[in-house]
Amino acid sequence: MILPPKLEAAPRPGQPAPNFKVITTSGQPVSLDNYRGHVLVVDFFATWCQPCRQSIPHLMEMNRKYGKQGLQVLGLSADEDGERAVKAFANEYHINYPLALAGDDATVDFGVRSVPVMFVIDKKGAVAEVYRGFSDEMGRKMEQLVKRLLTEK
Repeated sequence: MILPPKLEAAPRPGQPAPNFKVITTSGQPVSLDNYRGHVLVVDFFATWCQPCRQSIPHLMEMNRKYGKQGLQVLGLSADEDGERAVKAFANEYHINYPLALAGDDATVDFGVRSVPVMFVIDKKGAVAEVYRGFSDEMGRKMEQLVKRLLTEK
């Protein structure tokens, strides 16, 4: 399958994060603007993806540890089974941050070709780092970055 060229353009560190508008599984509309002044981790995942299932507990732990300091986590599901599957998954894993269906626009704008891919976005709305796949080492690096970004004005 040949993908349109626009899919090649994932935002790189230092570039502004693409704006997005999604509706969370709890019915809340959210966009990038909701997160200004916060450090945001946008996690593109899928319920059937094994590495995603490894990254989610780490994201939940970071959300628990740094949420009061200004960290926000948003899970964007690439599932094609729709919201019901995502809600069931969230309940099963007791996920402590909002989830939404990514939708084609966000997936294209963020250049997502595989999951998991996590975008760490700073308080000003710029991409600080992009993590593809997941490992414990990557989780440690992400946590160090989040801690540093939380101290920035």
